[in-house]
Amino acid sequence: LKDKGGHEFLDLKTYDEIYRQVRECIDLCHRDGVIKDEAALNPEKYIVPDPDMIPMLQQMRESGVKTFLLTNSYWEYTSVAMNFLYHGRKVDEETMKKNEWMDLFDVVVVGSCKPAYLLDSYLSLFRVRPEDGSLLNTDGLFEIEALGKNGAQKFLEQGKVFQGGNYQHLTKMLEIDAGEEILYVGDHLYSDVLRSKRTLGWRSCFIVPEIADEMKVFREQLPLRKQIADLRTLRDELSLYGDSVRRNAEDPTTEAVQVKLRQIDEDDEKIKTKLIGLAERYHAAFHPVWGQMFHAGYQDSRFAYFVQNYACLYTSKATNLGLATTSRSFRTSGEMLPHDKLLAGRGTDFVVGEEDFLGAGLLAEDVSL
Repeated sequence: LKDKGGHEFLDLKTYDEIYRQVRECIDLCHRDGVIKDEAALNPEKYIVPDPDMIPMLQQMRESGVKTFLLTNSYWEYTSVAMNFLYHGRKVDEETMKKNEWMDLFDVVVVGSCKPAYLLDSYLSLFRVRPEDGSLLNTDGLFEIEALGKNGAQKFLEQGKVFQGGNYQHLTKMLEIDAGEEILYVGDHLYSDVLRSKRTLGWRSCFIVPEIADEMKVFREQLPLRKQIADLRTLRDELSLYGDSVRRNAEDPTTEAVQVKLRQIDEDDEKIKTKLIGLAERYHAAFHPVWGQMFHAGYQDSRFAYFVQNYACLYTSKATNLGLATTSRSFRTSGEMLPHDKLLAGRGTDFVVGEEDFLGAGLLAEDVSL
C-alpha cells in the first residue's frame, strides 16, 4: 500500500513504524481474546482438522514415545480446540468436560508464554484443574524432588495439566536428561524453532504449510528453472572465455581481439535481457508479489537461512511424521560450497578448452555481476 501510494497517512510513516504498529495490533489481538474467543464459538469455521493427527499420536503412545502439548493458549481455548480436533466436531458441555484428548499426552502445558518458557528458568508452574480451569500453586522442581523415587510420576498422578512454568519443569516431568531427546514440533519460527534449538539444543521440526504448494509449483516450473540455470551458466562461461581471450592474446588491443570481445559483450547483454524476462516469469509463478518463500532472487531468503540453520526437520504438516516409524533416523543432506558446485555442475554446449578458463574461475557466493 505504501509503495503504490494513494494513502497519505502511510506516506508520512517509515517502514519501521508501519511494521511496529502492525505488530502491536497483532499481539494485542492475541492477548485480548478477540481472535480466540471467536474461534472457540465457531471452531468448524476456523480450525481445519487433520484426520491423521489422532491416529498418529495414538500410534506414538502405543510405541512408548512420550508426548507433550505446549501452547501459549490458555486452558479454556485449548480445551475447545483439542476437543474439536479429537472428535472432529464441536461437542456438548458434558463431552467437553471429559477431555478425552488428554489421553494422547503425558504432559499438557497451557499459557506457556513462549518464547520466555524456553529462556526464563524462574517462571512459576501452576497446576490446572480441568473441571473448572482454576489454578493451584505448585513448588515445581522442589516438589518433584521432595516426592523421592519416581517423583515425576507421582507428581503427574496428581494431574498432568499445567499453566506457565519453564523448560526445566517439562524435562523433569518427562524424565529427560538431554535436550536432544526432545523433538519439538511447532509452526512459529522464532517462538518454537529458533529458541528451542539455539537455547536448549532440542531437536526441532518446523511446520510450513505453504511448502506443499511451493513444491507443486517448483515441479511444474522445472523446465523454466533449467533454462534459467543454463543461461546463467552460459554467462559465466562467456565471462571466462573473455578472460581467456584477453590473457592469451599477444596484443589485446588489436582489432581482431577487440571485435571478439565486443561480440562477447553483445552476446552477454542479450542473455542478460532474456534472463530478466524468464526470472520474472519464474518469480510470478509462485506469487505475483513475493515470489518464492525460500528464495530472494537467486539467493536464499532470510527465512530460508533460519530454517536451514535451526530446523532439524521441516514439513508441510505435523502428521507427515506419522509416515515414519519411531525407529526412523533422519540424516542431514550433504551441503556444497561454491567450489564444489563448480566442479559438480554441468556446463553448456558453449565449448571452450577446460584448461583455458576453469582454473581462472572466481567463486561468487553473494555477489551478482
